[in-house]
Amino acid sequence: MDKYNMDQFIDDNEIILPTILEDFLSYLLTMKNHSPNTIREYKYDLIIFLRFIKIRKFKLRNIAFDEVDISDIDTNLLNKVDIRDLDAFLAFASNNGKTKATTRYRKIASLRTFFKYLYERLGVIDDNPTLKLEYPKIDSRLPIYLTLNDTYKLLLTCEDVEGQNARDKYLNARDYAILMVFLNCGLRLSELVSLDIDSINEDNSINIIGKGNKERIVFLNASTRDAIDRYLKIRRAKIDNNIEEKALFISNKQNRLSKSAVQEMVKKRIKMAGLDPNKYSVHKLRHTAATLMYKYGDVDILTIKEVLGHSNVATTQIYTHLDTDIVKTATEKNPLSHFDPEEH
Repeated sequence: MDKYNMDQFIDDNEIILPTILEDFLSYLLTMKNHSPNTIREYKYDLIIFLRFIKIRKFKLRNIAFDEVDISDIDTNLLNKVDIRDLDAFLAFASNNGKTKATTRYRKIASLRTFFKYLYERLGVIDDNPTLKLEYPKIDSRLPIYLTLNDTYKLLLTCEDVEGQNARDKYLNARDYAILMVFLNCGLRLSELVSLDIDSINEDNSINIIGKGNKERIVFLNASTRDAIDRYLKIRRAKIDNNIEEKALFISNKQNRLSKSAVQEMVKKRIKMAGLDPNKYSVHKLRHTAATLMYKYGDVDILTIKEVLGHSNVATTQIYTHLDTDIVKTATEKNPLSHFDPEEH
């Protein structure tokens, strides 16, 4: 099978899904209460998988991958899928897309959930071949984050300069508010772009619907609230009064800011700050927020867990291993650190 660009495989507006996949996605939403983002990931993975299986099983040739019609796929075909097909698909996905272990892990999770639904809930296949799949080992590495001085540099890229036009002043105010929310609240990218103007409560709290459709409350500190208020003031003067956009952060076209637009903005600001855009990203700002809370906030790891919306404290505990100064201080405070056998 030829090599393809995985990012070009999906166009939701043109794809007719098979009934079995539509039913599965509805089941995830209504019965399992998965978040829209999770369901979108399952949908993406399974569309790619079904196209691959149809090409493999029917030996289709001379057809573009993204033009393969999957609307007619039914349980008869899915009942013929075996472990060799699954291994071949994962190899195909690795060769044609992101090869990180976390990405392969997610694709396996999508397949296992789908085939478990077919086998256990519907009973429409004779066997569940995904039980033989092995999850890749996920390396446990310390997260990358910005130092406090690096965050200063990043935020200072949003300063107004003399002679700046109204558009640049607006973008500086908006981007500064976005960076402050990321760095102070530790929000995920999807959480930030989903914020509405009325998401902010009178007590400066925000109700966040996060990963796994779980709700949590985060609070804006004074500097972050001031940044948002300054942005909104400039926005009200700029926005077309005939457009009612409830989104907190909007694009130049006055629509809700997309995730890709935020990623591009952060990348641009990182470059402007003289930092490495290949090393730092939007998600690294979340790591930075957690690190700053732990290092300077005098808060325990359980509090940070709630702020970040982690389901397991083990995920949060990685931030306790970040700061070598803390480790050094802890070692020096050991009562044996100044032990001298000649004095005893």
